[in-house]
Amino acid sequence: MPRRFWRRVSRERDSVRRPLGHPGDSRYTGVPSMRLLVSAGETSGDLYAGELVRHIRLTEPSSEVFGLGGDRLAAEGAELLAHVRDLAVVGLLEVVSHLRSLRRVFSRVLAEVERRPPDVAVLVDYPDFNLRLARQLRRRGVRVVYYVSPQVWAWRRGRLDAIRKTVDRMLVIFPFEEALYREAGVPVAFVGHPLVDLVRPPADRAGFLARAGLDPGRPVVALLPGSRTKEIAHNLPPLAGAVKILGHERPELQFLLPLAPGLEARTVEEALGSLPVRIVPNQAQAALACCTMAVVASGTATVEAALVGAPMVVVYRLAPLTYLLGRRLVNVPHFAMANLIAGSRVVPEVIQRELTPERVAAEVRALLDDPGRRQSMKEGLAEVRRRLGSPGASARAAAEVLAVARGV
Repeated sequence: MPRRFWRRVSRERDSVRRPLGHPGDSRYTGVPSMRLLVSAGETSGDLYAGELVRHIRLTEPSSEVFGLGGDRLAAEGAELLAHVRDLAVVGLLEVVSHLRSLRRVFSRVLAEVERRPPDVAVLVDYPDFNLRLARQLRRRGVRVVYYVSPQVWAWRRGRLDAIRKTVDRMLVIFPFEEALYREAGVPVAFVGHPLVDLVRPPADRAGFLARAGLDPGRPVVALLPGSRTKEIAHNLPPLAGAVKILGHERPELQFLLPLAPGLEARTVEEALGSLPVRIVPNQAQAALACCTMAVVASGTATVEAALVGAPMVVVYRLAPLTYLLGRRLVNVPHFAMANLIAGSRVVPEVIQRELTPERVAAEVRALLDDPGRRQSMKEGLAEVRRRLGSPGASARAAAEVLAVARGV
C-alpha cells in the first residue's frame, strides 16, 4: 500500500484519543494527533517556525514536531535533529566547506522521516538545503509546505520549476512574491510578515537606554553587523573603523550593539577593541526602536528596523569571490529589503567594496545632520510597514499548514 494510506490509517487510529499537552510537554502522555516535520536552518527561520508551531498547537495541542531549528522551535516542544547554530552558512564558497556536515544532517532527517512519516513538512527559507529536501520528501509521499520563499525573484528563477513539482503550497511573506508564483503555477498564499506581530518596541525609551548605560539625552547610533560569525567577520571591521572616526569627530555620539542570539560576545569585543560601544544581548528590536539612527547588515534586521521606523544605512559584505560569483546571477535593483518592498531607494545601501569606514561615517553624518531626511526616511519606512500586511501572519500560516496536512 502507498505510504500515505498507512499514515491515514495511523491518524484515524490515533484520533480516538487526543490528549492535552504535546510531546516534550510534561502533561503529554498519549499519542500525537498530528506529526509535523519542520526544517529551519537559520535564526530568523527558527523565530518564524517557533511562532508557526505555537499557533498550530492552538488547534492541534498534541501534535508531534521534529526537525531542524533553534531555541525558539525547541521552546515549542520540537525535537531538534540539529541546531541552527551548526547549520547557518553565508555564501556560495562557505556552503561548499560545510557540505560534509550538511549531508550528515540531511541523511539524519530522511532517516527520521522513514522511521516516523510526518503528516506534513514545513520548510522555512534555507533554500539550498530545503529544496533538495523537498524532492526527497515528495518521493516519500510527504506533503510539503514552503514557508518564506527562496528569493527566486532575485536570482535562480529556474528553481520555480522544481518548486512547482515538489511543493504543495508556498506561503510568501512579501506581497510582490504572490503573483510570481501564481503565474508559475505554484499554489501560493500571501500570509504577511510574521515580524509585524513580533516586533514590540519598548514603551520607555529613556529607561531602556539608561539600563544599557547610555544617556537618553544624547544621540545613539545602533550597530547591527549581522547574526552569523561570518557576517561579523566581514561587516564589523569597517563599522568599527567608522565608530573610531565618528567618535573622534563627535564625542557626544553613543554607540549601541545588540548581540544576536548564538553569537559569542568575545567575537564582537575582539573586533571592537577599546572602542566605546555598548553591547547588549538579544535586544535588537529595542535598540532599533530607541536609537537616533542605525547601521544595519542587510537581512531580517532591516525589516525589523523598517517596522519600528528606524532611519538606517544598510551595509553588507561577502567574501570577494562569493560576491563575484553571486552578483552575476542576481537581478534586482536594490539589496535592502526595505527598498525592494518600497520599489524605490528609501534607505542608502553600502555594499561590498563601498563598505569602508570612511563611507559608513559619511552616511551616518549625512543622516545625523539632516533631521528632514530622517523624517522623510521614516515616512518611506511607514509605507514599507503597510505593505508587509496586517497582524496575524503566523496564525494565517498555521491555518494553511493544517489545511495541507488535512488534504484541503
